[in-house]
Amino acid sequence: MASALTEKFSRLVKQVSGQARITEANVQDMLREVRMALLEADVALPVVRDFIARVKDKALGQEVLGSLKPGQALVGIVNRELAATMGEGVSDINLAAQPPAVILMAGLQGAGKTTTTAKLAKHLIEKRK
Repeated sequence: MASALTEKFSRLVKQVSGQARITEANVQDMLREVRMALLEADVALPVVRDFIARVKDKALGQEVLGSLKPGQALVGIVNRELAATMGEGVSDINLAAQPPAVILMAGLQGAGKTTTTAKLAKHLIEKRK
């Protein structure tokens, strides 16, 4: 699922990178593709709507720096908003609960739950928690 989303975003970057200027039509076309890619990746509709609205607001008012092409600026906006939506900060795991601490791992098939659980277990063993 994540690889399909990455593939679609990579294709979009290639398409948009050649754009000469940011226009409302360019933004609409790209955001339509981004919306479809996110929905196909099972991202919740309210999250997608909020994300698309924020990107559109920032893209339409964006001035392009001299060294950047407009397509690159648009990709940068999408990248920053995607990072903000997913959460930029690091949050600690609360292991203060009486042992054993329960950690729920949820995700689609092939999303990496088992691998992440193994890495987390190794990290906690190394930290002796």
